[in-house]
Amino acid sequence: MKISVDLTLTPLKDNYEYYIIEFIRNLRASEFTVLENPLSTQIYGEYDRLMPFLTQEIKRSFSELDIAVLQMKIVKTDRSDYEPNF
Repeated sequence: MKISVDLTLTPLKDNYEYYIIEFIRNLRASEFTVLENPLSTQIYGEYDRLMPFLTQEIKRSFSELDIAVLQMKIVKTDRSDYEPNF
């Protein structure tokens, strides 16, 4: 099944930009479709392949931080081609 995942990583420390950029770079280097906007990053793919990848990348990111918040929304469909019509 295809899914769309919206991610917002918020490191609670100085120099937070570095950790956000590294997280996004690792997502970009994957086989999945990644789209970004100023507030979050979206990644799209097959559930059974994407979720283990995200688990690995979230763990990697968290291991570098003392405190961080990750907001994640999962939609059961591939919304990568969404274009607003308003």
